[in-house]
This record gives sequence, C-alpha cells and structure tokens, in this order.
Amino acid sequence: MSPRSKPAAQPPDSVHHPLFARFYARASATAETHGIAALRRELLHGVSGRVIEIGAGNGLNFPHYPRAVSEVVAVEPERTLRRLAVSAALRAEVPVDVVPGVAEALPVKSEAFDAAVASLVLCTVRDLPRTLAELHRVLRPDAELRFLEHGLAPGPGMAAVQRGLDRTVWPRLFGGCHTSRDPLASIEAAGFRIVSHRAFRLPERGPALPTSYCVIGSARRSPE
Repeated sequence: MSPRSKPAAQPPDSVHHPLFARFYARASATAETHGIAALRRELLHGVSGRVIEIGAGNGLNFPHYPRAVSEVVAVEPERTLRRLAVSAALRAEVPVDVVPGVAEALPVKSEAFDAAVASLVLCTVRDLPRTLAELHRVLRPDAELRFLEHGLAPGPGMAAVQRGLDRTVWPRLFGGCHTSRDPLASIEAAGFRIVSHRAFRLPERGPALPTSYCVIGSARRSPE
C-alpha cells in the first residue's frame, strides 16, 4: 500500500464490545489513581501541533495534552466508549474532535499530523501491521509517534502463557486484547525509528499479570 494512498473505509462501529466497554470505563478510572495518570502525563509531555490519537477509549488522555497542541483528532470505534470520550473532550483544555473509525482505515488525509498517540490500543487492533501502516501514512515525514503499550514478556515462561491465552480466552474476555504482541518490533517493522523507550512492569510489586510487561516511548516516521 502506498503511504499516500487511503484504504477503503470500514464501518465505524465494526468494533462493538458494550460489556467490556462498561467494564473498562470503570476499571480505567480506578487505575488512574494507581500510576496510570502519571504515565499518561509522561507519554504526552512535549507533544505539540496537530495530533491524531487512535483508540481514544473514554478519553482519559485528553486532560494531559499540553496547550501547545492545536487539535486532537481522537478516533474511537466502540460506540459506548466514544460517547464517554465526547463528554471528556468537552472538558479538555485543548480542542478535541472525537470521530468514529478504525485504526486500520483512519478517516483522515495522508501526512496531515505532527504527532500520533497509541495508548493501550495496539494490543486490541485486529490488524497490527495495517494499523501501523496507517499511522505512517497520516504522519508528516519525521513526525513523532508516542506509544504506551503492554506486550510480550521477556521470559519464556510467561511468554508461553501469554501466547496460550491469546489463542483461547483472553481476546474474547477483554475486548480483543492480545497479551503477546511485541510493540517495539512491530513499530520498527512499520518504518518507524525508535527514538526512546522505557520498559517497566505494572504493577511494580507482587505477582506478574499477563499484561504487566509495558513499554513507553517515542518513534519517528521515516522520510520517504
């Protein structure tokens, strides 16, 4: 697919997980007080210009966008979460336009954004390479991709558990989430250059969960 070409549109509500969406809205609000809000601030620090955010969920990133951001186009396919995101956008200090759409077929023009944000979403998209190709398409040359994701565990034992869960119950229970994807490798394979990243475990203490292995960082869209 040419980076300047736009793929055929998909139905904006082709992702529909109403039960999980309600669970996520409650659980994510609790998680904000247990370190996630600080990670969102770290993720978005220094972002400026016109930004596209994929999988905006219920809009928990919106309060953390710096005032140097001129506009956020927030794409969210799940209608329950999108309604919550619209409410959150009204309270944001920067202009936020919440739109329906899927990450694999973003409803925007090529090379139209100064930055992109992927926050706890690459685990859920149906086609990860296509999603990242779309982000590459819509960013201007050398524009920045900010990411905060969970992914593949470094040890073989938990990695095997993750793969088993992904083949069976986990995506069905958690809105399409996959625990064993490798966000760094996938971002690089899509033509981005990793600028910085920090790996960490969440929660830091106690037993590890399949979703505990996280990474936060930034990458640059390679010039054509």
